Amino acid sequence: MTTIEKTNPAGNPAAADTAPLLEVRDLHVEFVTREGVAQAVNGVNYSVSAGETLAVLGESGSGKSVTAQTIMGILDMPPGRIAKGEILYRGEDMLKMSTEQRRRIRGQKIAMIFQDALSSLNPVLTVGYQLGEMFRVHQGMSKKDARAKAVELMDRVRIPAAKERVDQYPHQFSGGMRQRIMIAMALALEPDLIIADEPTTALDVTVQAQVMDLLAELQREYHMGLILITHDLGVVADVADKIAVMYAGRIVETAPVHQLYKNPAHPYTKGLLQSIPRLDQKGQELYAIKGLPPNLLRIPSGCAFNPRCEMAQDVCRTDVPALHRVTDADGAELVGRGSACHFWKETLRG
Repeated sequence: MTTIEKTNPAGNPAAADTAPLLEVRDLHVEFVTREGVAQAVNGVNYSVSAGETLAVLGESGSGKSVTAQTIMGILDMPPGRIAKGEILYRGEDMLKMSTEQRRRIRGQKIAMIFQDALSSLNPVLTVGYQLGEMFRVHQGMSKKDARAKAVELMDRVRIPAAKERVDQYPHQFSGGMRQRIMIAMALALEPDLIIADEPTTALDVTVQAQVMDLLAELQREYHMGLILITHDLGVVADVADKIAVMYAGRIVETAPVHQLYKNPAHPYTKGLLQSIPRLDQKGQELYAIKGLPPNLLRIPSGCAFNPRCEMAQDVCRTDVPALHRVTDADGAELVGRGSACHFWKETLRG
């Protein structure tokens, strides 16, 4: 692969593509409520490099979106608060930056696609005005030039008759077209990294595939990093490079995408994979992980997954498992693989 050099905020040539664009280190996020303190994110670590796709998986309430909002600096504080951790963009901790420094990064360097396009777009402003605002605010463009750029972006994300539709309102577009507009807004300033939070929620299967194909194509073209947040394992199989599985605010498994699908090393991941409907199981009852995700105000002691885990033993109820490095049968470390399970070997080879 050809190495593409970019300039970091300090003006020095960045390292090769393998150097992370973004690193999240030991991030802890809490929410103060009347009932107590909810531990929403409990020591999350992950990274993503240029041209790489990281899929963050897990059920609702696992901390996926809270982590993303914290990265973007849009977490409601209060009631939220960052108790601990670092978020490094090209080696600089964004949590230590001033509001103005983070504002310059947000949108220009790191952009986000939200899951509900209709509520994310302003219903009383045309899509062209909202797309053009990125250029007016960040680049000082005139209204005429910004409108032309909006048409160009709409064309780029394959919205038919963009020139005629640029002055229409969000409700005049279908769900799939609105999501394309959200993608166009994220791409407007050609950021280094895009965070896509459930970008295909509420879309039918055909439109989901079109949106994911479009994201993958644009990522290759712009050589962006992509963090794809979802609870749908079927969506990420063809687009992700690596996966981080979250449960109760922790990452419980990490792996290259094909290795995870072939041999999961955590019972939770295994349960998620078994829950995917398959054509060869027609007429059979669908598998479901028993129980519900834990109340974040009262996370179980030991492994948070133990009340739902078929493999749970006494140690699982008392000791929080570290993210163990996963090895093969000969003891050789599997690059990029980790499992926060006391019995990861039995799960991997069982």
